[in-house]
Amino acid sequence: MSTSEDALDTLRETSRTFFIPISRLPAGLQDAVMSGYLCLRAIDEVEDHPRLDNRTKAMLLHSISHTLQTTFAAGDFTTALGGYQQELPEVTLRVGDWAMLAPPSVAPRVWEATATMADRMAQWADSAWMIRTEADLDRYTFGVAGSVGLLLSDLWAWYNGTQSNRIHAVGFGRGLQAVNILRNHAEDVVRGVEFFPSGWRAEDMHAYARRNLALADAYTNALPPGPVLDFCSLPLALAYATLESLARGDSKLSRSEVLQIVDRHTSGRL
Repeated sequence: MSTSEDALDTLRETSRTFFIPISRLPAGLQDAVMSGYLCLRAIDEVEDHPRLDNRTKAMLLHSISHTLQTTFAAGDFTTALGGYQQELPEVTLRVGDWAMLAPPSVAPRVWEATATMADRMAQWADSAWMIRTEADLDRYTFGVAGSVGLLLSDLWAWYNGTQSNRIHAVGFGRGLQAVNILRNHAEDVVRGVEFFPSGWRAEDMHAYARRNLALADAYTNALPPGPVLDFCSLPLALAYATLESLARGDSKLSRSEVLQIVDRHTSGRL
């Protein structure tokens, strides 16, 4: 099995939202986006790990970042992850494979994005994700999601010169992250993490999400027809549907609702 096929299998197991749009991207762009997604998912699994303490999370995240900033081989991350292999999922243990998946002409951009985000996540772990104000929330959502929008904009430009609004790209990432915060709020609180600024209720986070998703609308509306627009449309549609579901009092979208949205946004495409 090629690394690309292996990565697609891992992607299918880790994300119902992004597997379909990534699997439909053309060759070259698919490897670049898949490399970025899996690298970022690898470090996200460390940040959200239910059994590791914050100090250990910060240490592991810094270690991954520092390795990405060297001349590395895929196997070098075994050392970076120390004695925690038994605790970590496969997507994290294989971060070196995902890093090497990116086409060489754009791979350093993927590595830079992952290294920078890992360091930011480590800082948040060290501070126990202390979010008191909307400015704190902005910093967090920029660090773990808005910056992903910037990476994707760079990948579109690298692939075929597609230009996109980078301020809107940040809003796109922030909006998706705010929806995730709302969806996972109850379980985050149980594990001792509160992403809502002081005094905020669910309605405030809904408003924050919608303000940023409006920027995501502007981002996608300006894209030309083609694989980039197709990629961006599905996560945005799922985010809006999730907000509506949460507002109704449901904990998440049902599988049938997800499949209906996926079918609506992928029917007729190869």
